[in-house]
Amino acid sequence: MRLTANALLRRWHGMLGLSRQSPPSWYRDRLREELRERQTAKTPWQKLSETSDVFFSISRARYDGFPVRRLPPFVVSRHIMLYVYMLAKYTLRWKFYRTAAILCRTPHYDLVREVVNPSKDHKLDEVASRYQIDPVEFKQVCRRLRRVWPLLP
Repeated sequence: MRLTANALLRRWHGMLGLSRQSPPSWYRDRLREELRERQTAKTPWQKLSETSDVFFSISRARYDGFPVRRLPPFVVSRHIMLYVYMLAKYTLRWKFYRTAAILCRTPHYDLVREVVNPSKDHKLDEVASRYQIDPVEFKQVCRRLRRVWPLLP
C-alpha cells in the first residue's frame, strides 16, 4: 500500500505544480515551522490540520527533490483520514486561487499555482504580486469567494 500512497502523492504534487523553492533550506524551515504548530495544537481538529501540514511539507520536499524526512509507512486505519484531509485542504486552496484568477480575468490563470492560506489577507497580496494581478481587485475577489468556497483550516 505504501507504493500506492507514494504514487498518489507524486501525481497529486504534479497536478498542483507548485514552484520549487530556493534555497533548499526553505523546505527544512517550513517543516520546523509546521512541527512547532503541530505541538501547540490543542483540539483534535487542530491536530489533524497541523499534522496534515507536516505531511504536506514532507511530501512536497520529497517531490521537489529535497527529502527532509520520511513519511511514516501508510497504515489505512491510522492515516486515511489524514491523507483525505490533506488532499482536500490543499486541492481546495489550489482551486480557490485558480478560480480567483479567472474571476480577475488573469490572462494566464492556468499558471496560478498556490496553496497558501487564503484567509490571510497579507498572503493574498503576495500571491497577487507573484502573478502580476491587481492586488486590490484580487483581494476583493478573494474575500467574496471565501464566503462561499469550502476551505479547510
